[in-house]
Amino acid sequence: MTRMLATVTDVAEADEAVRLGADIIGLSAAGAMAAVDPALARAVVARVAGRRETRASLGEPPDEGGALAERAHALGAAGVDALELALDGRSLERLAGVLAPLAKQRRLVGVLIADAAPDFDLLAKLAALGFPGAMLDTRAGSAGRLLDHLDIARLDAFCARCRALGLASGLAGALEAPDTPRLLLVEPDVLGFRGALRRGPDRTGRLDPQRFALIRDLIPSERPDGDGSPALDRRPPAGETSGHARDSDVDHIYVRDFVVSASVGGYDFERSAPQRVVFDVEAAVRRSSGPADDLRSIFSYDVILDSIRLAVGRGHVQFVETLAEEVAEAVLRRERVQSVRVSVRKIDVIDGSVGIAIRRARSSAAAASRAPGAARPPHGKD
Repeated sequence: MTRMLATVTDVAEADEAVRLGADIIGLSAAGAMAAVDPALARAVVARVAGRRETRASLGEPPDEGGALAERAHALGAAGVDALELALDGRSLERLAGVLAPLAKQRRLVGVLIADAAPDFDLLAKLAALGFPGAMLDTRAGSAGRLLDHLDIARLDAFCARCRALGLASGLAGALEAPDTPRLLLVEPDVLGFRGALRRGPDRTGRLDPQRFALIRDLIPSERPDGDGSPALDRRPPAGETSGHARDSDVDHIYVRDFVVSASVGGYDFERSAPQRVVFDVEAAVRRSSGPADDLRSIFSYDVILDSIRLAVGRGHVQFVETLAEEVAEAVLRRERVQSVRVSVRKIDVIDGSVGIAIRRARSSAAAASRAPGAARPPHGKD
C-alpha cells in the first residue's frame, strides 16, 4: 500500500493535514534541505498526538558527525518518528561511523537527490547501516519535477532495489496530481507532496483542501488483490463486456503507433543492439460517475505509456509476447480497467512488421493465475 506524505510548515497545517487524510506528516523548515527546529517538531508532535507518523528533515549532512548526532537526538527527543537525511557517496562515507550507531537509536530515512545523479548502489549501504527506508527527492527552487530528472524505468528500478534490500521506498520532488497514477505503477511505499497541496499560482500558500482531497483520492487506501496482481482471463471473449460493464458504461482509452527502442529477440545479434518496436494499446475503462473535467474521473493515457516504458526498460526479453503480457498486466492493475488489447510489432525485421496482438480481461475467478510476463525477473538494469 502506498501512503501519502504531506509536508507542512507549522502546527495548524499539521492538524489540517491529519484531518484531510494524510498518512504521514512531514515537517519542513524554510529553505531547501534545511534542518527542522526541534521546538517546532515538539509542538507538531504534540498536536498530532500519535494519530499519524511524523517525519522531519535533518538538513544537509554536516562535515562533522557530532553535529549530526546532536540534531538527530534533539529531534528524536521532540518525539519525531522518523528523520530524513540527504546523502551522497562522499557524505555517506564520511559519516558512516556515526550513522551506524545512530540508526540503532533513531529511524533514519536516506534521501537521494534526483537532480544530482543519484547512485542507487548507495541503497545497499543504507540497508547495511540499519536505515529502514530511502527516498528520492529534488532540491527546492529551480530543480524541477522528479520525472524531469529520472524516467519511470529508473524510478521502477529504485523501488525494486529498495524492496530487494528490505527498505521502504519513497518518491517526492515537486510532484503534481497527474503524476500520482503514473508513480503508483512502480509501487512506492510513500509518495510525498508539498506544493501540489497548496494555494496560489506558485503553490506556496496555505494548504488547499480541494487540491489536498484530489491527491488523497488518487492514492488507493488498499490494493484490490492480495498481491496487487490482477486476475486475468485469457479465454476468447464471448462478448467484449460479458460479465463486466455494459458498452454504454465503458470508455476506450488508447495509445497508437507508439514507437520505442527495445532489446528483444532470441538471436544473439538481437541482444547486441536495440530495435524499434511499435505498441498499440486500448483499454476498456469503466466510466466514472464524476465530472468529466475532474482528474479522479479520468484514466490517463500516461499510465499506458508508462506501462510500455516499464516493460521495455527492464532489460532484454526473448519474445514480444513477454512485452505484451507485461503491459496488459500493468494496465489491468488499475481498478477501473475491464479489459485491454495490446499489439506489439517489430518493424526492423522485414519490410513491414511482425508481432502479436492479445486481449486480456479481468477474471471473475479469484484463483486465476498471474500473467506469464510477471515471471520475468524484474529490473534487469537501472
